[in-house]
Formats: sequence, C-alpha cells, structure tokens
Amino acid sequence: MEPHDHEPPRFLALGIDAGGTATRWALATPPGDIVAEGSVAGFSAMDLYGPGQARVETVLGELARAVLAAGRPVRVHAGLTGFGAAGDVLARLVAAPLGLPEDAVSLSSDIETTYLDLFPPGQGYVVYAGTGSVGVFIDAAGEMHRAGGRGVLIDDGGGGFWIAREGLRHVWRREDERPGAWRESPLAQELFDLVGGDDWAHTRRTVYSGTRGDVGRLALAVARAADRDPAARHILRAAGTELARLAGALLGRYGPRPVALSGRAATLHPLIPETMREALPPGTPFAVRTSRGEHAAARLALAAAGVPPEEPLP
Repeated sequence: MEPHDHEPPRFLALGIDAGGTATRWALATPPGDIVAEGSVAGFSAMDLYGPGQARVETVLGELARAVLAAGRPVRVHAGLTGFGAAGDVLARLVAAPLGLPEDAVSLSSDIETTYLDLFPPGQGYVVYAGTGSVGVFIDAAGEMHRAGGRGVLIDDGGGGFWIAREGLRHVWRREDERPGAWRESPLAQELFDLVGGDDWAHTRRTVYSGTRGDVGRLALAVARAADRDPAARHILRAAGTELARLAGALLGRYGPRPVALSGRAATLHPLIPETMREALPPGTPFAVRTSRGEHAAARLALAAAGVPPEEPLP
C-alpha cells in the first residue's frame, strides 16, 4: 500500500483494476483526489469457472485488508479482465471482505474502464495489450464493441502471454533441432533465467503450473533480448502487427478515428508501437497512452455514488 500524505476523509470510493499480472486499487474522495493506492496478486474473472475461485477469494481478501487499513469505502467499481457472466458472484466476492452490501459494487470489464479513462464515448479506439490483448470502441450511445479479447488459449495476439509463448516456442523448436543451441541465443538465455533453468522441467513448471500472469511476465525476457537477438526482434514486430490488426478491424467497422495503444505489454519495447504505427492505415492518429485503470475505476465509483464528474485525474 502507498498511502498519500493526508489522512483519508470519511467518504471514500474504491476503484479496482484486476488483470492477470496484478490487481491494483485506489481510494478516491470527492472531487476525485486519490488518497491511497496499492496492489496485490492478479486474477481474472475467468478464474471463477474452474478451481480458481478460492484463489480469487484469497486475493480479494488481501486487497480488502490493505484497503481497510487506509480507509473504509462506501462504493466500489471493479474493472476485471475476463468479465462477462458470474457478475453476481463477483460482486459478492468483492463486497464481502469490505463489509459492504452487494449493491454497493459495480462491475465492468477492465478494458471498458480503460477506454473511459482515455476517450469520451465515440471519440476513438483503444487497443489494450496486457497479459492478453483486445481492441475496444464505445460508441456515443455507450455501447461497447470489441475486436479480439478471446483469451490466451484462442488468440490474444500481441499481448504479454502471446509474446512469451512465441519466445518459448522459438527456443524449444531450436532445441529440438540442435540440443544446446540455447547457449548461443540471448533470447533463450533471458527466458531460462526467468524460468530458473535451461531444462524442459523448469519451463514446463512455469507454464503449466503457473498463472496466465506468470507466463505473461516472461515477455520481459523477449524485450530484454531484442537488442541482441533477431528472433526476439521478429517476435516484437509481430506483436505490433497483431495489435494493429485489432485497430484495423475497428477502423473497418466504424470508420476513421484516433487510435490509442495502452497496457504494460505495449511498452515492453519501442518496436511494438513502432510496428503498430506502420501497419495502421496512413493518416490514422496514433499514440501510446498510459491508463491508470484503478484511478478510472475510482472515478466511476464516485459517479455511481452520485458525485458529479470532475476533470480527469492526472
């Protein structure tokens, strides 16, 4: 937890931004000042469909303890990766450890929260690259339209999991052809350093026993190797092309508008946004923009509590 300098006042709204790598939170007070923030382990709303619900409960319990140490919120908005069904279950899991009624909690996808942090409805397209990837347009009527975001088992091209998987695939295919080739590969050396060893058992344990976020963090190795390894550079350029495809799908469906690229995977290496920019239709306004999803969620919680909207938070 990172408390701000002054003591939080009585009326507090909590914003939560949950992703595969981390779950970040922020407490805000009218007119939108952030008075405390922090992070705990990541999770996805999709974890509720398997044995992962107990882990979600644990993470939300840890988050509640950190939040309550800073102040007690009266309203919560949570932006969740993988959000779809099971909203009632999620609202209950968020509310219970905070001692709030379920109707004090509103939910949305994390990308919807991010979009509203970067554009007013109808004004642009957001491509988000975190552990996964998705393109989003919220029209002037408030309806959300998506491209991609199918999950790492189907697609999520250009996201951190995808980048890591492409790196591991390249390394292990080379090992199939010439065992020991990893010693000549900066990409392999960086990946093996993160998984803890150069034998298959270490990679297998990280990938098949870890979380989506655990795998997504291996994208850092691809970025670290890029200046020394052409295979890593090829993967990062391919990631930029994949992300441009998401923007292109929305541009084709809804017409020309500015495109914003956001998310931690988007900033792994300059090759990703550079390649994406090159792959977009000529003349498309494009920028890499940082979104603090937990801050945006806190503003949405204030709005749900009837607090008039103010200027966007920095």
